[in-house]
Amino acid sequence: MLFDDTYTTIKQATEGLFKDRGSKFLAFAYPIHDEQEVKKYLDALRGLHPKANHHCYAYRLGIDRNQFRVNDDGEPSGSAGRPILNVLLSKDVTNILIVVVRYFGGTLLGVPGLINAYKAATIEALLNAELTQKTVNDLYEVNFDFETMNEVMKVIKEFGLKISNQLYDNRCTLTIEVRKSVLNQVLTKMEKIDSISTQYLLTL
Repeated sequence: MLFDDTYTTIKQATEGLFKDRGSKFLAFAYPIHDEQEVKKYLDALRGLHPKANHHCYAYRLGIDRNQFRVNDDGEPSGSAGRPILNVLLSKDVTNILIVVVRYFGGTLLGVPGLINAYKAATIEALLNAELTQKTVNDLYEVNFDFETMNEVMKVIKEFGLKISNQLYDNRCTLTIEVRKSVLNQVLTKMEKIDSISTQYLLTL
């Protein structure tokens, strides 16, 4: 099986709302790339909604989609974070954080009611989102002599590679984005060019 280098996420942050017996469930969906962003968004929401009773969340990260976390934030175990995550799993989306902020309305909803509310608020936020399919790209730095510029550019053009940084001198440096599925082909062609050196920087 070929390596699957595509994943579905959301284009920008969106919101959803669900109400049940006086309780309000405000869902906030964010596209994220790492765990550090989770804390940033949580801190911001706690600042915006200091009087809310709960800030429950779930996130899913990574192309293999197996990095995730749930947090019930004081709600009965399994009644908040897990239902949020289950929506992300059923929609097969990743690199997303969903925080549901709950204002208690005075009536206990019970575990089934909570599961339904957190799920419904999450679905609402995702319905308002624009989904986008992305590819996993590796960032590489390529160094070469100016004389071999045409050969290097030929490979870049052939694979439609994006240049994110460039420095032209006697010795040239390009930073390029290479889609994971064509990486080996690109590197094989690049390494046949005289004077060239390639260095892996990071995965986007």
